[in-house]
Amino acid sequence: MTADTAQSLARLAAERVDHRFKGLPPDADGLTVAELAGQRRNLFTGGFATPVLALSAERLEHNLKLMETYAARHGLAFAPHGKTSMAPQLFQRQIEHGAWGITLAVPHQVRVARAFGTRRVFLANELVDAAALRWIAAELAADPDFELVCYVDSVRGVELMDAALRDATRPVDVVVELAAGEGARTGVRTEAECAAVADAVAGTRTLRLVGVAGYEGEVPKADTERVTAWLRRLVALAADFDKAGRFSGLDEIVVSAGGSAWFDAVAEVFAEIPELSLPVLKLLRSGAYVSHDDGHYRKLTPFNRVPEEGALEPAFRLWTQVVSRPSAEQAFVNAGKRDAAYDLDLPFAQVIRRDGAERPATGVSVTALSDQHAWLATTPEADLEVGDWVGLGLSHPCTSFDKWQLIPVAEADGTVVDYVRTFF
Repeated sequence: MTADTAQSLARLAAERVDHRFKGLPPDADGLTVAELAGQRRNLFTGGFATPVLALSAERLEHNLKLMETYAARHGLAFAPHGKTSMAPQLFQRQIEHGAWGITLAVPHQVRVARAFGTRRVFLANELVDAAALRWIAAELAADPDFELVCYVDSVRGVELMDAALRDATRPVDVVVELAAGEGARTGVRTEAECAAVADAVAGTRTLRLVGVAGYEGEVPKADTERVTAWLRRLVALAADFDKAGRFSGLDEIVVSAGGSAWFDAVAEVFAEIPELSLPVLKLLRSGAYVSHDDGHYRKLTPFNRVPEEGALEPAFRLWTQVVSRPSAEQAFVNAGKRDAAYDLDLPFAQVIRRDGAERPATGVSVTALSDQHAWLATTPEADLEVGDWVGLGLSHPCTSFDKWQLIPVAEADGTVVDYVRTFF
């Protein structure tokens, strides 16, 4: 950890707890985050107010270690996508677990990462905003250890970048983004157009072409065969660019892909990359692994296809309280769209706590969300009363972190050992 990072994280620990942070004990107002963490309060008996989102300390550590091991086993560099958590404390833990750097999506996220000393950023997006480009140029000029790579996918984009960076003292490193297919998201559609974009980069002094990249998760009707075929196109593009001498003067060539659904295919195809004129930085960018989930990624994770490699564990649980039980078939808890991810799946009722005892949420399911309530359907076997705590599993971590500014990290017995600060 650099001195700048340590100082920035220390400032987070010195932040005062107050009304900004929902779910935290009201009697903790005025304490610093470090002081509150030092009290090691219990999530269930220490004054926390529902709803409250918690991260499992053990499962978080398990997931960090698993992806570190996976990347090393397959010879991959790892730049986990920071947009998932936007939590500098987790960025640092990911780096401590072997990450090359952090992937981000928009300039504001880069500003957050830089404020906490992140030295390597892969910006998995096109960047044509002049103000943001000038800020990045200033960061590069001020810190010779700062490295940033971003996408380009059009000649017009290259022209806009060049115009904004005309006074830059260091070139901005770029990779040509290969689109995942017709009708997919961003990226260059054909290899001929890729060459034209690369030529445009070569015609500037403000940009430097360092490789190729893309996102296989956008492959239309994605399956193993289609994703593998697209990844081989990406590798072939890198080889063609290298053969044409487009990477002369570099120390390494960047080839990057990898979301959270197909990183096994990325590992397999990147293992086939032929010997090029320079070493290849095979950069994986999966991000949702850090907390995993109980829905979308539980179903999609590549570890389902390669169970011998291990398994990620869902680390989030949203604790809510039954506030209304109007009928034998219905109940309401005090968390809704403001608190829980709902863009891919509704939350999942998992456990019920009453008088310190925890049991499965048998016969309880979430059927809808209002702003501040979850609608529960209950069968005759459901034992549920007003005042019970209900633990909900969540789907899609990228829209779970963003609803909570300060998240307790709790051990299995409920002891809260840390708090994760997010910046969205």
